[in-house]
Amino acid sequence: MKNLGTKRLIAYRLTEPAPEIRPGVVRRQWMDDSPHRFAYRCLPLTIANSFGWELLSPVTFEATWNGGVRAEDVSVTILDGVDDAVISHFGVGVLTFHTGYLFRTEATISLMAMGPPNAPKDGIAPLVGVIETSWAPYPFTMNWRFTRPDTTIRFERGEPFCFIVPVSIGMLEGTRPELSTLAADPRTKAKYDEWVASRASFIQDLKVDGSEAREEKWQKKYHRGLEPGGTATPYDHRSALTVREFGAAGGAGPGKPRK
Repeated sequence: MKNLGTKRLIAYRLTEPAPEIRPGVVRRQWMDDSPHRFAYRCLPLTIANSFGWELLSPVTFEATWNGGVRAEDVSVTILDGVDDAVISHFGVGVLTFHTGYLFRTEATISLMAMGPPNAPKDGIAPLVGVIETSWAPYPFTMNWRFTRPDTTIRFERGEPFCFIVPVSIGMLEGTRPELSTLAADPRTKAKYDEWVASRASFIQDLKVDGSEAREEKWQKKYHRGLEPGGTATPYDHRSALTVREFGAAGGAGPGKPRK
């Protein structure tokens, strides 16, 4: 596993109390409710759920948008907590959270601020921003936009309202995208064809009582970091993330993967 070194992410507290920040949590209620919790078999989903840090709402509130473009066309009712943590400021059905922090990252690193991954909320959707936190002395807000008028949405105290992920704009701009065909890469094509055959065989065997496929229930090669033939990938593979807790200046030890 390649060590890329420790990068600092500093959160300067601007308000007291400030929203709690925690490593992203893997669990989602809709995933818990899926039959046999099968949604957790999708490793890309669970990795995404924990791929950053969550800011938790310091208040319980309800909000409604009447469909207008003015700031006052969104009404906010605080049910528990301070009055100015969430407001209507921009208009056009946008609801604004104050994060309570000024974030600072190292050179070339920015922050992507978004809603919690794979956590849809009826009636309102998170907006996404990328902020140059390596230099800007300006705090940002987290904004959500109503998807339809005359619908009351609710956030509970302790519910994630923002998810932050360090990103590299330079790496994105330095990436050269290409279109090609599998025939141009015989090695990758051979592995893909092997997977297609194994997938078809596995699905067929699921219908057979007492089969190995029945015992396995689902193919786990990607989850285990195995190539179609069963060989371990030589590349970095994660089935869980270890995202550090925010600690005092100087650095806390790494946290455990959140469940």
